[in-house]
Amino acid sequence: MSSSSSDEVFEERFDEVFEERFDEVFEEIFEDTFTNIVEAQTSHHRSRAYIERNREGGQYRLWNDYFSEDATFPSQIFRRRFRMNKDLFLRIVYGLSENFPFFQQRRDATGRLGLSALQKCTAAIRMLAYGSAADTVDEYLRLGETTALSCLRNFTDGIIHLFGGDYLRRPTPEDLQRLLDIGEKRGFPGMVGSIDCMHWEWKNCPTAWKGQYARGSGKPTIVLEAVASQDLWIWHAFFGPPGTLNDINVLDRSPVFDDILEGRAPRVRYMVNGHMYKLAYYLTDGIYPNWSTFIQSIKLPQSPKQELFAKAQEAARKDVERAFGVLQARFAIVKNPVRTLNKEKIWKIMRACIILHNMIVENERDGYIRYDISEFEEGDVTRTHRWKPTGLQI
Repeated sequence: MSSSSSDEVFEERFDEVFEERFDEVFEEIFEDTFTNIVEAQTSHHRSRAYIERNREGGQYRLWNDYFSEDATFPSQIFRRRFRMNKDLFLRIVYGLSENFPFFQQRRDATGRLGLSALQKCTAAIRMLAYGSAADTVDEYLRLGETTALSCLRNFTDGIIHLFGGDYLRRPTPEDLQRLLDIGEKRGFPGMVGSIDCMHWEWKNCPTAWKGQYARGSGKPTIVLEAVASQDLWIWHAFFGPPGTLNDINVLDRSPVFDDILEGRAPRVRYMVNGHMYKLAYYLTDGIYPNWSTFIQSIKLPQSPKQELFAKAQEAARKDVERAFGVLQARFAIVKNPVRTLNKEKIWKIMRACIILHNMIVENERDGYIRYDISEFEEGDVTRTHRWKPTGLQI
């Protein structure tokens, strides 16, 4: 009896010691695990690492490379990399810095100067011109990815607000007369340009919208309808219809003829083959309807006269195709698939690129056009076409 009782006491004592030790070990493991979890969560919410980019050095390098009196790179290299002449770029930088606080160089809380307007505008132009990612300008211009994206957003907003009224305008009376003069010089009196559509691939189109923006098994695209003249100036730009629409469907939505329907368009009078016409027209390809404002080619010309007309029409109609090609060559962001999800940002990028394209056209052309229209301005030469503002009797 005495041995059995002693065994029971021993077992009870062992159980108590084991439970105490087990509780201690469990608490230690639990505390260590809890501490690791808490530290991992708190470290996840820590502020991002600060990178000293030496933005002053970026400004100094940019100025010496392109803008100083003895710049490293000559004007032709500046033109190739910035897609425009230096005087035009400086005009844009000055206009943005004068009108938008974002492009004004300011000091931070420590008194250190921030990024200059040249750095911000150069970052935006490089992204538009090369279609590159935002962090590719970091190593040269010394600004981070989020800052580069902010530069692009504010740059497009500023270009649209500051220059959109002048470079996406309706033709003025002087513009219209020049267009008519050039049309007559090329054998098409009454012609004011050519119209067509291009597609811009939308890489990150939302899945719910892909059926609306993609044709069959193709990739989603957004349509741009444009009217361009011989000097590649884009007079009309309608952007945003989904890629499933063809040129006729886009035309049904387009405001290209709103001025005519509302009676605001200037009236034109010209004579062809002894007949008087009163509506200006665009050159188009075969998909457009047979309206009096559209002149198409002849699909199967049967006579030398028809062959000559088809050849001249198809050559002149390529103006808008050339404008699309030059626009995509100047700004690769329009040629490459667009990556943003926000359709409004896509619209602003396209609109800003068209405005910049027209600014470059104006800056680089000799006079207004390549053709010599001085003969039309002489008093003893009779035009076959005239225009008058709306409301006047012809």
